[in-house]
Amino acid sequence: MDQLKLNKSNHFKLPTGVLGASLSADGGKLVAGCMDGIYLANLETKSSERIGQHESYVSSVAWLPNQNAIVSAGYDGALQWIDASNYKQQRQIQLHDFWSWDMSVSPDQSMIASVTGQYLSGGYKYEPLPEREPSVKLLSAATGEVLHHFEHVPSVQAVTFSPDNQFVAAGNLMGEVRVWNCQSGQQLARWTTADFTSWGIIKSHCYLGGIFAMQFTPDGQELLLAGMGPMRDPMAGNGRQLWQKWSWTDSEPQKVAETLKKEAGEGLMETLALHPTENLFVMGGRLRGGDWNVAVFDLATGTRQATLKTGFRVTEALFTTDGKQLVIVGTQGQPGPNKMGVIADFGRVEIYDFVQT
Repeated sequence: MDQLKLNKSNHFKLPTGVLGASLSADGGKLVAGCMDGIYLANLETKSSERIGQHESYVSSVAWLPNQNAIVSAGYDGALQWIDASNYKQQRQIQLHDFWSWDMSVSPDQSMIASVTGQYLSGGYKYEPLPEREPSVKLLSAATGEVLHHFEHVPSVQAVTFSPDNQFVAAGNLMGEVRVWNCQSGQQLARWTTADFTSWGIIKSHCYLGGIFAMQFTPDGQELLLAGMGPMRDPMAGNGRQLWQKWSWTDSEPQKVAETLKKEAGEGLMETLALHPTENLFVMGGRLRGGDWNVAVFDLATGTRQATLKTGFRVTEALFTTDGKQLVIVGTQGQPGPNKMGVIADFGRVEIYDFVQT
C-alpha cells in the first residue's frame, strides 16, 4: 500500500461539545448531536444553526435521505424525526426510560436500533444488576414502531447493523457482544471479551470501560470492536487504545486480530468508521498517553497506516462517500464563562484530505 497522509483542509467550532454526527449524501452538510441540541452545519461556509433539541444531551444523529428526515436520540431516552427541508419536528417517541447511549440506522434506512441501560451494582463485586427495561430496541425508521426488543446486560453502549441489513449487534460495559437476526429476532451469537473492561482495585471498586463502538466488516462475517484495554486503576483512563476483530459466524466466535501493542498509546476509543474502498478503517477517541488519538488501519492486516493528534476528544469519525475526506468531530473540554459571562465554543469539526504518496 502507498504511504497515506492526512492533510487538514478545513476546521471550525460549534457552540457545545459534539457527541454524534452524520454527513449528508453529497458530503456538504453535517448534522451534529451536541450537548445543547441538534445543529446543521455547512462544511464549506463553516456556518451552523440549531434545528432542534432534546431535554438532555443529544447522543446520536443520522440522515434518512429516503424519508427526507433527520433522526436523533438523546439522554432523555427519546427519538426524534425532523423534516430535512423545513427542520420541523415530524415525530417524537419515548423509547427508553434511561439514556440512549447509541443509535444506528440500517444501510437501507428501513430500521433504527437504539441501546440503553443504567449500570447499578448487583453484588459484592459491583457486577451490573439485570436490566430494568429491554436494553436493545429495533424499530421501523418510517413509523417508529418497535419491531423487536432484545435482552442484554446494562449498560449497552454500542450498536451497529450489518451491510446487508440482516443482522444487528450490540456491545456493553462488560465486553459482552450479542448478535440478532433483524427479521426473526433470533439471537445468533453471544460472547464476552474481557479486554475492554476494568475492575477497579485502586481508588474505586466498580467496573469501567466497555465496548464504545462497533462495525461489521464489509462481508458481514466479522465485527470490529473499539474501546480501551484493562487498567489496574480504571479512573486513570490509561488503558491501551484498543480495537479487536472477531469472527462471529462460527459456533464459537474467535478473535482474529487486535491493535498491535507497539502501535497503540493510551486512551478510550469511541468511534470506528470503514473507508468506502472497504480496505481501511479509522478508530478515534481520547488521548491519555502516546502520540495519536485518531489512526487509520489496514482492515486485512491490522497495521497502522496514518495517525492524528487532534488535541480534543473525538466522538465520531465519518468518511465522505468518495472516500477522499475524513470528517472528525468532538469536544475540547467544557470551559466556564469568561469575565463577560460568555462560554467559548468547545465543539470541534475538522476535515482531512486523504493523500496517497
